[in-house]
Amino acid sequence: MTTTAVHAGLEGAIADLRQSIGSEFVLTEPYHRAIRSSSAAPFGVHLWQDTLPDLVVRPGSTADVIEIVRIANRWKVPIVPRGAGAGLADGAMPLRRGIVVDIKRMHDVLEIDDDNMTVTVQPGINMMELNKILRPLNVWFPDDPASYPVNVLGGRVGTGGWSLVGAGYGHIPNNVVSMEVVTPTGEVIRVGEGGARKIRKASTGYRMKELFIGHQGTLGIVTELTLDLSPRPEVEFPAFFAVRDWRDSWRLTQTLGKSGLKTISGIFQFDERKVDFLRRDDEAWIPLPDWVQGATGVICYGREAEVNAAKPIIFDLAKEAGATYLGQEMSEGDWASRHDRYHLAYHGRSGGKIKLMAWSIDDCAVQWSELPAVKKRWYEIADALVAKHPEHFDVWGMFMYTNNPFRPWGDHLTELDMGINELEMTPEIWADWIEAKTEIARTAVRHGGSVSACHGGTREGEVNVSCYEELAEGQFELMKKLKRLLDPENIMNPGKYNLDEAYEGDAR
Repeated sequence: MTTTAVHAGLEGAIADLRQSIGSEFVLTEPYHRAIRSSSAAPFGVHLWQDTLPDLVVRPGSTADVIEIVRIANRWKVPIVPRGAGAGLADGAMPLRRGIVVDIKRMHDVLEIDDDNMTVTVQPGINMMELNKILRPLNVWFPDDPASYPVNVLGGRVGTGGWSLVGAGYGHIPNNVVSMEVVTPTGEVIRVGEGGARKIRKASTGYRMKELFIGHQGTLGIVTELTLDLSPRPEVEFPAFFAVRDWRDSWRLTQTLGKSGLKTISGIFQFDERKVDFLRRDDEAWIPLPDWVQGATGVICYGREAEVNAAKPIIFDLAKEAGATYLGQEMSEGDWASRHDRYHLAYHGRSGGKIKLMAWSIDDCAVQWSELPAVKKRWYEIADALVAKHPEHFDVWGMFMYTNNPFRPWGDHLTELDMGINELEMTPEIWADWIEAKTEIARTAVRHGGSVSACHGGTREGEVNVSCYEELAEGQFELMKKLKRLLDPENIMNPGKYNLDEAYEGDAR
C-alpha cells in the first residue's frame, strides 16, 4: 500500500478548517483518526499506519462541505469522503493520508413527498432510521443490503451498492432519483434524469447521475439525495428449500427466476460448504440432516393476494426439482438473520481450535451459466491458501444471489466467504492473501463476469484486475480522463482505482 509524508500545507488547512467549520468538528486526536483509517473489510493490522489520515472533519451542511473542498484545494491536502465505513472494498480507506470527511452529522430528512413518492435526505442518514420515519405513511425506501442496520446513504451511493431484494425493487443506483454533489473543485451541481429533482425518466442531456454513483469518493461528495419510495409491502414470504446436491439448487434458482412471478424479489443459493459452515458456527441456523448439501431461498414481497397466488407455484417448482421445504421457522428465521450477520465476530477454525477471524467477501458478478466453473476454481484457490496458512485462513462457503435489478434471472452476486486472522498477520502471509484475491477476481473476469457486484473492486489484490482486465476496452482510459477533468489537483481520494495514472508526469 502506498503512503506519503505529512502534506506541506497540512497546518494551514487545519487552521482554516477550524475557523470555517468549528474546532469541535476538526479532529486530530489519534483515536479519531485511527477509527476512520479502515473499513469493515479484513485489514492487515500490521499495515495500520499506512492508511492513518492526518485529520477528520465532520461537516453539518452543504456549505461546510464546499468550504472543506476549497480549503483542501488551497493547501493541496487530499480528501477522502466517508460514510459509515461499512463498505467491503476499502473505498473510504485513505491511501494518501490527508482529510477524512465524515458525513454522519448530515443526517436530516429534508422533505417527504408522499404524493410523488420521493424523500429528500442528507447523505449521513441510516436507512433503517429512514424507514422508521417513513413507516407511518405506509411507504419505504426499498434498498436492503446485508449492512442495512449500520450503513448510511452517502456510502451506499459511493459504492454503488447491491440490495437483497434488488430483483424486485432494484439496487441503490436504480432508486436514486437525483443528487446534489460538491465536485472536487468546490462547485455544487445537481445530477439526475435531466435537471429536475423528482423526475425518474427524461431524455435531456447525458446520464450524468450514473457518473456519481459507485465512484468510491473520487469525483465528489454527495450532500443531498432525492430517493424513490415504494408502497410498503402488505406481506413478505421467504421460503427455503434443501437439496441433496448444490447443482440442484443451481438449477432451481434458474427455474424460479424464469417463472414469471412478479412478486419474487430475490433468489439465493447456499452451496454445500456454506451449509457446513452454518451447521458449525451459526446460532441462527437450525441444524439440518447430513443429506442437505445445498439450499435455495426465495423472498416474495407484495399484496397478500398476489403472494398467496405465487406460493403454490413456487412449491410445485421446488418439488419438481427434488427440493424439500425447510418449514416456516427455518425460512423466516434465516431470512431475518440476513442482516444480523454483518458485523458479528466470526469463529474461524484451525486444527479444531476456534480463532477470532474477520469476515472476507469476494463479491463478483457471475453469469448463471458460469457459476459451476467459477465455484470450482475459487475453491481450488481458497483451499491452497488454507493449506499453506491454516492458522490464518478458513473457508466459510459460498452464497449466490440474483443480481439483475428488477428481474430474478441473469447474473448473480457470487460471494466466497472466508475467515481472515487479522491480528496475527505478517507481510509474507498478507502477500499470499493478495495473490489469492487477484486470482479470484481474475477468474470472474475470465468467465465473463465482474470483479464486484456491490462493493467496488478497489481493494488491493483486485483493483489491478478491475482496471487493467475488466475495464480494459477503453473504460479505464475514459475514467482517467474524467478524473483529470473534474479533479485537476487530484484532491479527491487520490490513489483509488489507480487513478493517479491520470496525473503521471505531474507533481500532483
